[in-house]
Amino acid sequence: MTQSGMVSRLVALCFDAIDPLRLARFWADALHWEIDDETHDEIGLVPTDGTRFRIFFLGVPEEKAGKNCVHLDLTSTSIDDQQETVGRLVELGARYIDIGQGPDDEHVVLADPEGNELCVVEPDNSFLADCGRLGSITCDGSPQAGYFWSEALGWPLVWDQDEETAIRAPDGTGPFITWGPPIPPKIAKNRLHLDIAPPDDGDQRAEVDRLVSLGATRIDIGQGNVDWVVMADPDGNEFCVLSSR
Repeated sequence: MTQSGMVSRLVALCFDAIDPLRLARFWADALHWEIDDETHDEIGLVPTDGTRFRIFFLGVPEEKAGKNCVHLDLTSTSIDDQQETVGRLVELGARYIDIGQGPDDEHVVLADPEGNELCVVEPDNSFLADCGRLGSITCDGSPQAGYFWSEALGWPLVWDQDEETAIRAPDGTGPFITWGPPIPPKIAKNRLHLDIAPPDDGDQRAEVDRLVSLGATRIDIGQGNVDWVVMADPDGNEFCVLSSR
């Protein structure tokens, strides 16, 4: 069992964005969160539903290429709420997309204004029933990725079968993070990534070493001389280890 104090804390989910402010406004409305930090290249959202991490939108020059391997699942409380949510998001710039979902699927698949996939889940989805509007950070991935992140964050596995895994914060608040097939070939840097950090009294270098022992690798994405460490999980998904704060 992972010992308390020997785990990273999840600081933020980060989106690469051509227009960070527009995308932040879209997701603030979608999640019912609030916009906080605003700079030219970085916009932050503050949760209003008990979620313990923030969402940041980071300015980049590259447009989205291919399907994301990470997307967000939004919950709904009724059929009317699901329909109203979909209608509102379309008004804000979302569009319907087909990623192979079946005609009997009850969730609605959309893309946000920069093409990032998202789902508005049906109200009788029992797995996400006690989540806020943000139900899940949903990843195309292997069980090994789920096991890694469970150890990295100290979040228990709440699902582990049929090649699918899911974790959630120990106190049962906030969204799930899930992994499952299919796992498409990686063609570019992920558009969404996690920022984590050691505990406030922790050591960044020691935490990086621990993550390497769990199956992560240090990588270079052209970050240059920065105070965070860029790594990849066992599936090759990028994440950043920030310094203790």
